[in-house]
Amino acid sequence: MSGPHIVILGEAMLELSGQSGATPLGSMFRLRQGGDTLNTAIYLSRLGHKPTYFTALGQDPYSDAMIDEWQAEGVRTDLVLRHPVRIPGLYAIETDSSGERSFQYWRGESAARDMFALPESDAAIDAASKADWLYFSGISLSILDAAGRGRLLDLMAAVRARGGQIVFDPNFRPRGWPDADEARTLFMALARQIDLVLPSLDDEDLLFGAADPQTHIDRWHEAGARHVIAKQGAKGGWVSNGETGQAFPVTPADTVVDTTGAGDSFNAGVLAALIEGASLDEAARRGGELARIVVGHHGAIMPAEAMPNA
Repeated sequence: MSGPHIVILGEAMLELSGQSGATPLGSMFRLRQGGDTLNTAIYLSRLGHKPTYFTALGQDPYSDAMIDEWQAEGVRTDLVLRHPVRIPGLYAIETDSSGERSFQYWRGESAARDMFALPESDAAIDAASKADWLYFSGISLSILDAAGRGRLLDLMAAVRARGGQIVFDPNFRPRGWPDADEARTLFMALARQIDLVLPSLDDEDLLFGAADPQTHIDRWHEAGARHVIAKQGAKGGWVSNGETGQAFPVTPADTVVDTTGAGDSFNAGVLAALIEGASLDEAARRGGELARIVVGHHGAIMPAEAMPNA
């Protein structure tokens, strides 16, 4: 395998998109795919790095089509496990006049929920433990049961023991965490194994209570995270290495039609830059440049031809 070994772990879903406002019965949707970590994996591949996606899908035709598309995008699929009964989850996107989105989910039987309980899981975990970079999110954690979360924490430890880097986007979604205290406790417990955390400040306010950006950043550092790039959408954000920190701006998008996947594409830009040796400041700038293009397109994954320098 040429280049660094990048493993991105999480849940991929089928996506119904293309509607603005309330959706009446009989509406026409476009069937695509998405999922926070999948979005990051595809954008990272388009930026010239070829991650391996670690997840579980079903044995159904939709799962086959998803894998085919990932391979066409250059995403490695040797850690995609196949569940004998379950299928991918599904979500629908609605957007308002300003491009802000809302979601409806059908994911209770998603195959990815069992990704660490399948017979092939041990071999997949061993392969993933050799990663130079391991990336996952709070949504990745939310779909797992206690045993699965324990196996993911063990995987993190194994990656770091070999000198790999751990990158985490908390991506807190209340519906995935019926007990918010559980999310707070788990996030802070794993912080000491995180090299870079990529929180959204809106999510931080939601989970920990409204506070200024520095308070949220300091919380992560005090819990053990080495670096923080805190996002605030079109307002930019802050970068911090625990000793020094500063705000960064982003260039406003020319047109905003759908903010789905904006943070995921930002994270891909950041990862690509860091893998190439860039500073945190430069990584944040590059993440913002990609995200401002993504929000001008419907759905989580914009057409490949819309990529910068495509």
